Amino acid sequence: MILYGLATCDVTRKAEKELKKAGFDVTLRDVRAEPMSAAEWEEFIREFGDQIVNRNSTTWRGLSDWMKQSEADAQLANHPALMKRPVIRHDGKLTLGWDEGSLSRFTP
Repeated sequence: MILYGLATCDVTRKAEKELKKAGFDVTLRDVRAEPMSAAEWEEFIREFGDQIVNRNSTTWRGLSDWMKQSEADAQLANHPALMKRPVIRHDGKLTLGWDEGSLSRFTP
């Protein structure tokens, strides 16, 4: 299982902790420390569309109007912290976000 997010993100850390506690072998990929390729961003955008961009974040509010109007791939390539977190790759499937019911998506 790969958890894509930021090592400093509270939601990403919570997801990692809960998944490990449930017995999953989790690898955290910090998208800021280990940048994603254009093909990887394209896969996420294809799967989640514009939902992959967190428009409620501090990072989003700090963008120029020009960058806010740009495509999601350009936004994420230039500002990986804009990614809604976490994205989880498990058994060939991608899921987006983490909330109270998220763990049930991975456990029988």
